[in-house]
Amino acid sequence: MLSVMAVTLSAPNAQAETPDILKHVPEARKVGAGRYSHLGFDIFDATLYAPQSRYNAAGPFALKLEYLRNIKGKTITDNSVKEIQKQGVSADKLNRWRDQMAAIFPDVAKGASITGIRDASGHALFYSGDKLIGTIKDAEFSRAFFNIWLGPKAPQTFRDKLLGA
Repeated sequence: MLSVMAVTLSAPNAQAETPDILKHVPEARKVGAGRYSHLGFDIFDATLYAPQSRYNAAGPFALKLEYLRNIKGKTITDNSVKEIQKQGVSADKLNRWRDQMAAIFPDVAKGASITGIRDASGHALFYSGDKLIGTIKDAEFSRAFFNIWLGPKAPQTFRDKLLGA
């Protein structure tokens, strides 16, 4: 798991600034934010948005990652698979999800963003900037994917910052 080396916070209760978030997460407001680092290298800044700043794992929310370095899409997919695997997901599901993520996640340059949204139906939608790059219509995938950062096995300090603790 990537370790959290530094954590940042910005203005509480800020309204989501992008139409993609507001389209899928009604009354989206910032819940919390943090910086994710690994081996001393800053990887991305993350911001969690939820209706009226109230995160509910079973409701709609958005997690925006703003990358602080260039990262290959394959690396994003491989790291996601590795973290989901720790949750005890079957190999068959994991392989199916790997293929779906590989088709979605682009190479990212420093300064680029990817926003993952769990919509009210439990589907995962992914935006690169303001462009929809893919959807995975599987509530189990959505739960496992977002648990990487928001679930009980996520790095506690990072999770707490995202949840506004």
